[in-house]
Amino acid sequence: AVLLYFRRDLLAIARGFLAGLRDRSARGTQEYKVGLLIAIGTLPISVFGFLFRDQIESGARSLYVIGTTLIVLGLLLLVAERVSRRDREIESLTMRDGILIGFAQALALIPGVSRSGATLTAGLFLNFDRAAAARYSFLLSVPAVVLSGLFELRDIGGEGAASPGATAIATVLAFVVGYASIAFLLRFLVSHSTVVFVAYRVGLGVLVLALTASGSIV
Repeated sequence: AVLLYFRRDLLAIARGFLAGLRDRSARGTQEYKVGLLIAIGTLPISVFGFLFRDQIESGARSLYVIGTTLIVLGLLLLVAERVSRRDREIESLTMRDGILIGFAQALALIPGVSRSGATLTAGLFLNFDRAAAARYSFLLSVPAVVLSGLFELRDIGGEGAASPGATAIATVLAFVVGYASIAFLLRFLVSHSTVVFVAYRVGLGVLVLALTASGSIV
């Protein structure tokens, strides 16, 4: 869904980045800069994902950890919403921004941390406009999602794997919902704050902790 929605941006970035790799004189373009920052921002999640792959694959995910991280990230998003000047666009991205947002994306390896939520929060702390922060977050997600998808391909056809038909249906539904969600979120953030997402994360986190403590879920 991200690939299709941002196809023009991604194509321009890919062309600009490749042109810059071939010719140093072409490295002054915005497309090359964004492509370079996306590449740099992908390194943290790739490195940490590889180093901690056993823990990630083990599925050992404490509901207390998930509930806590839901609340903590929600509160961090609220702080970012309050303190951010929101006066920067993607064109003002710097190497420092790319590195910091890249490390924020790596936090998604922690159970309960939303990749888009973490990168959006980092973008706001760096004073980016909400829509600009969300847009860069989606662009940054492309390499990570592609790498994750390639990694998961090894399980296709294995024991317990879903049937091809079920996989196809799930893929189509995920694409439709994903595309609609991207379009809605970018329009929403132009004129609305992120407080609704703060309320969702904190509320869900409290619910998870309460149900876990009561023994209703384990």
